Amino acid sequence: MSQEPDRAGPTTRRARILLVDDHPLVRERLAEIINREKDLTLCGEAEDRHQALSAIKTCHPQLVIVDITLKSSDGIELIRDICARWPALLTLVVSMHDESLYAERALRAGARGYITKQEATRSILSAIRRVLAGQIYLNEKISSRILSRLATPARSAVSSPAELLADRELQVFELTGRGLNTRQIAARLHLGVKTIETYRSRIREKLDLKDPEDLLPIAITWTHKK
Repeated sequence: MSQEPDRAGPTTRRARILLVDDHPLVRERLAEIINREKDLTLCGEAEDRHQALSAIKTCHPQLVIVDITLKSSDGIELIRDICARWPALLTLVVSMHDESLYAERALRAGARGYITKQEATRSILSAIRRVLAGQIYLNEKISSRILSRLATPARSAVSSPAELLADRELQVFELTGRGLNTRQIAARLHLGVKTIETYRSRIREKLDLKDPEDLLPIAITWTHKK
């Protein structure tokens, strides 16, 4: 991996960062980490997609830090929105979710890096600076897994049933595991009830579930193990 860029000098403008996370304590911790750096500054915070898109228009960040799960929205969808509306705006995922399942999805959506909240402060700052420098940030574990997946037949590389699902199917699967019914999921994702039913049918087919009733317990088990 390339070396971390030098920190900016005292006369250099600080890079503006928008933080999107639905946990106030996490935002507070990350804000402290960012604002004590001479070359970085937090220009805004948001807890969901609507607030994030509004904040981008008002605070003009250079980098948006996004969590995977947001209040009433989804981080992967937000990244797609950002890339479609502001192609030059950089995004970095900082999440508590399993990187083996979400990192590749985030990169496909347009994110420039993925790091877990459990990693050290130094690693998070390194990820921020590397993305700001125009590079991709992934730790060695994630990089090795993605390379291994590319070199291995799809089915034999799967370590979790959820890896078989497309992004929208995974959203429906996860929300099912949280106890939401079809109408609630439809409202949450701004989709029709029949569309959600179609996604659930595809999920059952991919997971080889013959009985529709088997989906809920499997989704609950997977969601609580994450």
